[in-house]
Amino acid sequence: MASKSVKSLLIVVFSIFSLLFSTGSLANETPQKEGEAAGNHEAAAFDPAKLIMEHIMDAHEFHFFSLGETHVSIPLPVILYAPDRGGFSVFSYGKFHHGHEVYNGFKSEEGKIVAVNEAGEVDEAVKVYDFSLTRNVVQMFLALTLLLVLMIGVANKYKKNGAKVAPSGFQNAIEPVFTFVRDEVGKPNLGHAYEKFMPYLLTVFFFILINNLVGLIPGSANVTGNIAFTLVLGVISFLVILFSTNRHFWAHIFNPPVPGFVKPILVPVEFLGIFTKPFALIVRLFANMVAGHIVITCFVMLIFIFGAMSKVAGWGFAPVSLVFTIFIYFIEILVAFIQAFIFTNLTAVFIGQSMEGAHHEEAHH
Repeated sequence: MASKSVKSLLIVVFSIFSLLFSTGSLANETPQKEGEAAGNHEAAAFDPAKLIMEHIMDAHEFHFFSLGETHVSIPLPVILYAPDRGGFSVFSYGKFHHGHEVYNGFKSEEGKIVAVNEAGEVDEAVKVYDFSLTRNVVQMFLALTLLLVLMIGVANKYKKNGAKVAPSGFQNAIEPVFTFVRDEVGKPNLGHAYEKFMPYLLTVFFFILINNLVGLIPGSANVTGNIAFTLVLGVISFLVILFSTNRHFWAHIFNPPVPGFVKPILVPVEFLGIFTKPFALIVRLFANMVAGHIVITCFVMLIFIFGAMSKVAGWGFAPVSLVFTIFIYFIEILVAFIQAFIFTNLTAVFIGQSMEGAHHEEAHH
């Protein structure tokens, strides 16, 4: 019932939004005064799609908010290699003044650093290799540091107190997660070999979880919403799956137990399935984390969209937008845990499938 009520409320909100938007469009068709035309020009200057993309894409700075011409941000180091410009150049991204100025023969255009000539125009002849520490990279290293500090601290407590002393502090909070991943992910999917893969499964689970949660902090980067990040995780899982295969697995791929006339169709499908499994891991995590951030940003942007039509509508819709934003934000916290679990669980499932023949043999003996 609650979910139906939420859906109904969403339909009402977007219906009102569509009605107001259509009203604004009809008003634009009528003759306007010069002041009204200027107001519409200011409204057109607000581009929600551009702001949403800037929020979910990578950048060379951590941008928190802007007040007029004042931008509160943390610029990151820029590391460029341009053979035609004397090799390496290292400086702060703040030198560009948010893309408004040229520094050392380079300029930032829509987040991409390019070489420019004396007139300030882009010089296509100069090749620029960007090795900068972007916010995704910096935040990923911060998340990795946090993971190491937390896990090493827990490991030292286990080493010091042993299994006879009851866990305390953060160890007490993290131990149920260990047992959950072991009992609900490792043992059911990997059988007797679960201990061999538990270090990898736990590392993947906590690394994704920490990046998901840190990405929800305002002003931070959505690392798990970057396809390059999920691609690397998917490739690593793909290699682990391949190195866990046995002859039974490959026999099932190239000589499936089906009638001969079906094999020419089934063999390519089974072989393609080897690559679609890690692809599913990559796209699932990426799409879910990007979608959540887009939804949150859209609800915030609705305030400014309504405000561009009418100040009364903007202030009136602000409480509704904030309520939905907070609601989706808490949903995203839940999604952060769910996506870490799904990625880890599917990885264990795929590894277990690659070892399935060996499991059957041992069970028979």
